[in-house]
Amino acid sequence: MKKYQSILKYFFVMIAAMIISGCVHDDKYDEPNVDGYQCGDLTATMTLTQLRAKYTNTAFVFPDDSKDIVEGYVSSTDETGNIYKTIYIQDRPENPTQGFVISVDAVSTYTRYPQGSKVYIKLAGLALGTYGGVVQLGVKTGAETTASSVSRIPEKLVPSKIFKSCTVRAEIIPKVITSVQMVSANDNLIGCLIQMNNAEFDSRVLCTNFAPNGVTVDRTIRDNTSSTARVVRNSGYASFASQILPSGNGKFVGIYSKFNSTYQMYINKVTDLEMNNFPRLDGIASNPCEYSDNGLTQKTVAEVKQLATNPLTLITGDFVLKAKVIANDKTGNLFKYIYVEDATGGIRVNIDKNDMFNDSRFVVGKEVYIKLKNLYVGAVSGEIQLGSPFNGAVGRIAEADVYKYFFDSKKPTTAVIPTERTITQISMADVGRWVKIRNLQFIEGDLEKVYAASAATNRTLEDCSGNKIFLRTSNFADFAGQVIESGKGDVYGVLSVFNGTYQLWITDLLGADLDNPRCDGSVYVPLPVLYSENFAAGGFNADWTTVNVSGAQVWTTSNQGNGTNYYAVMNGFAGGNNVNEDWLISKSVSLVGKTKAAVSFTSDVRYNGNPLQVYATENYTGNPATTNWVLLPATLDTNSGAFGDWVSSGNVDLSAFLGKNVRIAFKYTSTTSGAPTWEIDDFKIKGE
Repeated sequence: MKKYQSILKYFFVMIAAMIISGCVHDDKYDEPNVDGYQCGDLTATMTLTQLRAKYTNTAFVFPDDSKDIVEGYVSSTDETGNIYKTIYIQDRPENPTQGFVISVDAVSTYTRYPQGSKVYIKLAGLALGTYGGVVQLGVKTGAETTASSVSRIPEKLVPSKIFKSCTVRAEIIPKVITSVQMVSANDNLIGCLIQMNNAEFDSRVLCTNFAPNGVTVDRTIRDNTSSTARVVRNSGYASFASQILPSGNGKFVGIYSKFNSTYQMYINKVTDLEMNNFPRLDGIASNPCEYSDNGLTQKTVAEVKQLATNPLTLITGDFVLKAKVIANDKTGNLFKYIYVEDATGGIRVNIDKNDMFNDSRFVVGKEVYIKLKNLYVGAVSGEIQLGSPFNGAVGRIAEADVYKYFFDSKKPTTAVIPTERTITQISMADVGRWVKIRNLQFIEGDLEKVYAASAATNRTLEDCSGNKIFLRTSNFADFAGQVIESGKGDVYGVLSVFNGTYQLWITDLLGADLDNPRCDGSVYVPLPVLYSENFAAGGFNADWTTVNVSGAQVWTTSNQGNGTNYYAVMNGFAGGNNVNEDWLISKSVSLVGKTKAAVSFTSDVRYNGNPLQVYATENYTGNPATTNWVLLPATLDTNSGAFGDWVSSGNVDLSAFLGKNVRIAFKYTSTTSGAPTWEIDDFKIKGE
């Protein structure tokens, strides 16, 4: 009998669901099928305002036997994927006075709780906490990192806590709010659907997409009430992420939110936006993202370079350059410039914009159209570049002006085909091109070094005839700290020139994938370590001698700022810069019977002053002053502006000490004018 009663109950629920009146939708999104989901019309015991008041400065947990219930109307939808694992509600469908954030560990909640649904929330066992300064409803699990935070309501728990009304679904009317009203006094509206009139996206983001694929970004927006810009936060997983932002002025509708002190909004659906009016507040009279060839004369890269009759040549003609992006800033090796290339050559284009690889116009392999009128072309340190004036030379095009000059061709990306050259074939006509040079290897002196440490660094590549070319790497490249490969292979990169010296720039590690035996047929094997010291235990053991010649400060060890990893450190500053001379001297290591030997270590410097000196000796007398020292040409950190950017010395040759016993010494000096902090770690003497 119970079975039949259950079937009848389900039947009546289904009939009730079929007769519910829905709100009117004018967009193109399908109505979710909510049949079969649990509904219920409960009685609220408190308002959202009263719920918000229960949170003070630490999480508030409702008892498991609490009978408290709140009600609200769903203001959001995660149908497009822009809103993730969050349900926003407000206390009224129109003219709300309180919004709220519900954190749920569930996706596609729009299928159960469509926008406009009236919902009831049983608060027993739930908790109030904050994220980014915004109070939200979740659960307390004990895994939270702060006393004020809460976790998401588990997906299995959601149906027993949040109930959609069986009878009520309303149309959510956005509450009109201006930019100047986005202040803490109106934080009660966080979670509500709001409307900003006379809104327009900042000119710096015009003609870009809502978000790059898989990347969440902020797009700046403003209206006519305040010069303070607000943020529209877009997910790279949203179904509309790849669409171009509306470029006009008009109505913006989204969920009102905040992260710490930054007011931000989330788009439910792009069909909620009506921002196609011109002129804009900033004076842009028509859609700047629409491109037409009308009135333009196409120029090739070679022809653009020929326009450079002086270091800063203004382009006055109505010209357009159509060229493929061959390198951008994705790995950080290029900073605020790209290279483009056509059949006649390549050229560097300077743009004052970060993360250009996230802009659909500047993706590698994409053809971009560049309107040239009012840009400048000229040689910078011998390389012809395109940009805007800066200190009498070609500098960067302002980010706010990017929309004026760069247009997406709307063509699919295609492979970048390198121009194959040998080192001896390279000429100025190749500068700016994506090139391939076969069978290169790093010179032996660069082996076991990283691409770059504290500054942009040149490493030397050579072919099997001994011809050489620099490979230049920025210390901000994401592969800068990787050790260069020791074999031979083909190198792919952009060719540049600096004051007559050719340089290659790779855009990732695959640009120098050198896996084959070296030119002499050998496979480079790192020298065996004869002695090493990483100071891991703290303090100096009997292998090390410290000598204080002058000053009160001495060599010691520390792990400050380095976790549990200790290092040797010397600092002549104590209440001011002091005069010091201090030595740190290693034990004697035998190189008898060895045919190769080297020393390596890492260093880090902070603050200005004398450079550290590195010496070697075969006859330490016990007194640095009476010992014959040989100064070693070790690579040291040069960035005195920051701690933590450890620089590898590489293998410093000890051939002069083969067949002998050798000691290595670090000599620190400071003056009243400068007392830097020098740190040493990962010390090794190698040989075979």
